[in-house]
Amino acid sequence: MTDTIPVTDKLRVLIADDVQETRRSTRLMLAVNPLIEIVAIARNGEEAVELARRQMPDIALMDINMPLKDGLTAFKEMTEFKPDMACIVISAERDSETLRKAMTVGAREYLIKPFTVEELNMAVHRVGKIVLEKRKQAAQADQLRKQREAYLKRLAHEYVNSRRTDDQALEVFEQLAANPQCEKRWLITLSMIYVIRQKWAKLKVLAARLERQQSQKTT
Repeated sequence: MTDTIPVTDKLRVLIADDVQETRRSTRLMLAVNPLIEIVAIARNGEEAVELARRQMPDIALMDINMPLKDGLTAFKEMTEFKPDMACIVISAERDSETLRKAMTVGAREYLIKPFTVEELNMAVHRVGKIVLEKRKQAAQADQLRKQREAYLKRLAHEYVNSRRTDDQALEVFEQLAANPQCEKRWLITLSMIYVIRQKWAKLKVLAARLERQQSQKTT
């Protein structure tokens, strides 16, 4: 491999296969990879979904033909609660239709059994780069969001102190209110601006939101 994933970035991996020997050998193959952390091992599709829900792995190594629930159906369910999870299919099936189905549910790699240590780790390496790039982008987006919110809060403090209710102040408080976790004080300030500017329809929606928040605290 010419390019490497930083050792500080561990990839959380789930292995799902109904054959004990395959589970064991796959785990041993990945044990030599310092970038991998095996967080769950499942014996069937249903167990894989339940373990994935608890452990939230970055990558799922999924056999296709498993009891109770096949690997592709299981992975599709996993993406409902962790959309950014990546999938590597491990299967004895070689036909193009099975491959097509795997790609349809979002599989990034398709390994035919039996596979070698090199083949497995190369597949994990390729998928891992995608996972870590998405993780990096998400972290950058979160940092920008926090910086923007901090800036808006500084403006909000200034506008409260100067009692501003103009268009710029309205825009700042509405942007803060767009966050579902917005502090109550900003929502109250926004409601006062709505009253002053006679924006009754928006005030009604905001009042209902404040009432819901209050009822949630008292229950």
